[in-house]
Amino acid sequence: MDQKKIGMIIGSLREKSYSRKIAQLLITLAPATLQTEIIEIGQLGLYNPDLENNLPAEWQSFRARIKSCTGIIFVTPEYNRSVPGLLKNAIDIASRPVTENAWKGKPAAIISISQGAMGGFGANHHLRQCLVFLDVPAMLQPEAYIGKVNTLFDENGDFSNEDTRKFLNSFMKAFEIWISRFNPYKQ
Repeated sequence: MDQKKIGMIIGSLREKSYSRKIAQLLITLAPATLQTEIIEIGQLGLYNPDLENNLPAEWQSFRARIKSCTGIIFVTPEYNRSVPGLLKNAIDIASRPVTENAWKGKPAAIISISQGAMGGFGANHHLRQCLVFLDVPAMLQPEAYIGKVNTLFDENGDFSNEDTRKFLNSFMKAFEIWISRFNPYKQ
């Protein structure tokens, strides 16, 4: 079976963040054709164009890992109706220089989460705006806004909401179909 390499980007640094827990659940729900792994972004440092002539090793490694992926799944909380700064920073690092945009042509999907009822709607749509510019086709349906995420786990921190699990399972199946529609651009 030919597996497609899927990078999972988490927009939260907290080790036990809800975004991380949802990402880990998605990995277990991924169809067998998807080899899904988390690509950490907390070690990247802030983007500074002056460093392009002497690239930090972390940037080189991150860009290479993104380029090696067939597709990307973003799992992010919402901060102030947008994406967390660390996620935007990672996007900027892998998109520069413009002629070497590591994201280009990689099909993606977005899951936004919040403890509120709107499920990170603002973060989801701000991220979609960035992806349009980067030439990243984001999956249209199903949209994934996971609200009241803090109620989806039991007292041990284990995922316990079967309706949301079924939705996330169908989300991963839809993503499998979504990425099969694209051939990554030759870089």
